[in-house]
Amino acid sequence: MSGRALPGQSAIAQQGWLKAHKWLLLRRISQVSILGLFLLGPVAGIWIVKGNLSASMTLDILPLTDPLLLVQVILAGHWPELIGLVGALIVAAFYAVVGGRVFCSWVCPVNMLTDAAAWLRRRSDLHGSSRLVRTLRFWMLGLALLLALFTGVIVWEYLNPVSMLHRGIIFGMGLAWVILLAVFLFDLLIARHGWCGHLCPVGAFYGLLGARSLLRVSARQRARCDDCMDCFHVCPEPQVIKPALKGVGQGIGPVIVDASCTNCGRCIDVCAQDVFRFATRLDNKRPLPDAEPGRAARTQAPEDHTSTLKPMS
Repeated sequence: MSGRALPGQSAIAQQGWLKAHKWLLLRRISQVSILGLFLLGPVAGIWIVKGNLSASMTLDILPLTDPLLLVQVILAGHWPELIGLVGALIVAAFYAVVGGRVFCSWVCPVNMLTDAAAWLRRRSDLHGSSRLVRTLRFWMLGLALLLALFTGVIVWEYLNPVSMLHRGIIFGMGLAWVILLAVFLFDLLIARHGWCGHLCPVGAFYGLLGARSLLRVSARQRARCDDCMDCFHVCPEPQVIKPALKGVGQGIGPVIVDASCTNCGRCIDVCAQDVFRFATRLDNKRPLPDAEPGRAARTQAPEDHTSTLKPMS
């Protein structure tokens, strides 16, 4: 390890370990619980939820359909049943309010794998990371849609790590182990948060879906920021932080409005100064509090640390 303290140590010292991991723990509970509900039927015969994350029925009442799957089905030349359309509208409406990439951080089970790779990178002090273009995931999304259009087959669902993980747990992992191991090693050795942040078409789609969502993270107490950089080091999309945190001199509000933000809450967890909180995009219209006594208000944006950021723990 290098001499730099691991991100979040100050927050742990001031607030305790539990509070400094509050949103991380809640996300893990959410992800494991959702996965567990899907497995209760096949494993224990308790059918609370039938199906998988692509299409499901809860308590034989609530249909939920992945809107991306629905789009691919239509492009492939098939018209879905009414219940599938209703399920997609319910899901789309939900993520349009809470943020599309909430799916990535609070629902997707593969996120636990990629977060584990990011954690191991920091613990192992691995600095090297390929600089992939973040728009690449939108090209991947376009490719998935074009394949459905021109082949009449939903090709992406055969390769989707989320679908493969669900099928693998129930029917045996098989090829799923290879795909999931490849994702883990890619994030660990090649690109920091490479899969979720640069390649995954599902994340690209849900980011677009929730681009104008109401729920957001706000750096409302940004005058307290002491430039420790912990939030940048733990954020899976660190480029979204700087405008809200350091944009006061440019008249930019404190709300992180970038659609790439996953609303994971890790910046809230690791900040010892309580700069961040969950809010709504309307927080940009509210007057900001003054800097607390004894803490210098920093209104000038420092150098762009995200361009030279080294992954740390």
